[in-house]
Amino acid sequence: MGSRASTLLREEEIEEIKKETGFSHSQITRLYSRFTSLDKGENGALREDQVNFRGFMRTLAHFRPVEDNEKNKNVSNTEPLNSRTNKLHFAFQLYDLDRDDKISRDELLQVLRMMVGVNISDEQLGSIADRTIQEADANGDGCISFTEFMKVLEKVDVEQKMSIRFLH
Repeated sequence: MGSRASTLLREEEIEEIKKETGFSHSQITRLYSRFTSLDKGENGALREDQVNFRGFMRTLAHFRPVEDNEKNKNVSNTEPLNSRTNKLHFAFQLYDLDRDDKISRDELLQVLRMMVGVNISDEQLGSIADRTIQEADANGDGCISFTEFMKVLEKVDVEQKMSIRFLH
């Protein structure tokens, strides 16, 4: 008989999450309320991937608008989770399925298949993957490194495209 009251956030946890993510106290408590409504097992995690609230907040923090960094100065001097580099690293990890710090043709194909389903033929997907790697692979190893990924996206407004406005 899990009780919602037994899973309430402590004030020190809220402060730690504020420092780590840049979210305000009210944003954290509002998001916690939404998180607990998704926590059907009332075990403090989202059942499918066992994502706990802190991990959930760290993921969401990547999508805070960059200008929020000015309002919420990070006293720990670490790069904020919503910085351009961290946003790009987050996106890179979505493609780097085996976590070897490079995106292979096979990984790119797997992600493309997940995104488009059966709407594009395997031949077309292969062509997209080959062209993508050809354009991004600066050192000729047949994969895309994080540095190459950043270079390809240097003119893209990642800060705007990977931002969600959260209510204050």
